[in-house]
Amino acid sequence: MQTWNDLILATWSGSDAPAVVTPDLHWSGKELLQRAGGAATWLDELGVGSHEYVPAIVDESPAAIALVAGATLSGRVPAPLGTKLPASDLAEALLGLGSKLVITDPHVEQVARDAARLAGADVVTLELPSPTEPRTERCDPDAPALVVHTSGTTGRPKPVVATHRRLVGRIGKSAAALELGAGDRYCSASPFSHTAGVAMVYTVLGVGASVIPQDWFSIENWRLAGELDVTCCLLVPTMIDILLEAGALSDARPRVLQYGAAPIDPRTLRDALEQLPDTRFVQIFGQTEVSPITALSHDDHLRALAGEPELLRTVGRPVPGVELRFDQPDGEEIGEVLVRSDHCFVTDADGWRRTGDLGAINEEGYLSLHGRTNDRIVRGGENVYPAEVEGALATHPAVRDVAVVGIPDRRWGEIVKAVVVTNAGSPQPTVASLKSHARQLIAHFKVPTVIEFVDALPRTPSGKVLRRQLIASDDS
Repeated sequence: MQTWNDLILATWSGSDAPAVVTPDLHWSGKELLQRAGGAATWLDELGVGSHEYVPAIVDESPAAIALVAGATLSGRVPAPLGTKLPASDLAEALLGLGSKLVITDPHVEQVARDAARLAGADVVTLELPSPTEPRTERCDPDAPALVVHTSGTTGRPKPVVATHRRLVGRIGKSAAALELGAGDRYCSASPFSHTAGVAMVYTVLGVGASVIPQDWFSIENWRLAGELDVTCCLLVPTMIDILLEAGALSDARPRVLQYGAAPIDPRTLRDALEQLPDTRFVQIFGQTEVSPITALSHDDHLRALAGEPELLRTVGRPVPGVELRFDQPDGEEIGEVLVRSDHCFVTDADGWRRTGDLGAINEEGYLSLHGRTNDRIVRGGENVYPAEVEGALATHPAVRDVAVVGIPDRRWGEIVKAVVVTNAGSPQPTVASLKSHARQLIAHFKVPTVIEFVDALPRTPSGKVLRRQLIASDDS
């Protein structure tokens, strides 16, 4: 199958198996196609032509799933946008797409109207589409199927176009890494606009599994997923900690728990496995432009707890079909990670994707990340990688979360700043004690000059640290 449309028709036409499941509805595959057909008819009535972009400021819901599926199946290109973004960012995205129409959920209609006014677009409120005859357009495998925007950790969100061919390639690799297949029930705690949201919906439906829509992460939504017999899910480590603290992690018992965006603390992993002894933990490393790149398997997690904790500081090994190389490695063999695979949404002319991530690979093939190319700190001519400093500080028993950035310095060019969140139940460490702890594990020039304590790190909805805010806070 070279197009998502072909894959969906082959999987769901006439199927009575569940495709979308909530407490109030169970859409079979057949009904999903009918609802998608209704969405396509609605887009016709709105004057949205074939091959046009369909921006939608929506959270994940049955209506949103019907909308994006109906748009792609009818030859259009859905482009979900984050409901938490400010109007200025949304307007920039709308201008970039060149759309004169934006669809919105009712609860974010005001920000949608503000964005539309800035972009010269009209606003239409999303409703649950009525079922009609399914609509399917034959399309070229290299035609756009979906637009996903980056998460905006280093700036405003940017559009990434996924063609049918490469989307189908992603589906195969994701399903293999997650052991995901027909009959599974999947939910993601990521925003619908994110690659781990909408692109995973396309993946799940593409393998004949069903989606449990989640509009946002909450303890209540997690418990609801448990009541609906979720078998595979995506969280970030911060969410796992929240569920553990609330005594709610075991309220859902998925067969596979995928996490990403950040490493998992060995203490969190051990506690989570005690609560979910039959769940397989998998870390996926990827980005909007290409995912998955690597996977840290459940067996790798067990090895880590059995005496190899350094494995948790890696993102695993390349998934089958993915090639890696490293551009301009330094003396520590750390260079920019380049990826080549048939599921890269964006590549350079030579077929390689420059990820912007700094990494190195060990003799067993495990990839470790050392920050972004623009995160690298150069202190007096010496390279300092945030991930190494964060890893050292994270081993202190009082440290719950930590992020490291470089800040300007007249003498050294840049110096190392650490922003630390401490464990509520631990005595507050001093700056001197944290520096002393780090000095035992890393070179002296890598030890933070500045250490700041905060209640929580600023993160995107997908769990990634907003480092630019940490740098800006030093100037305020």
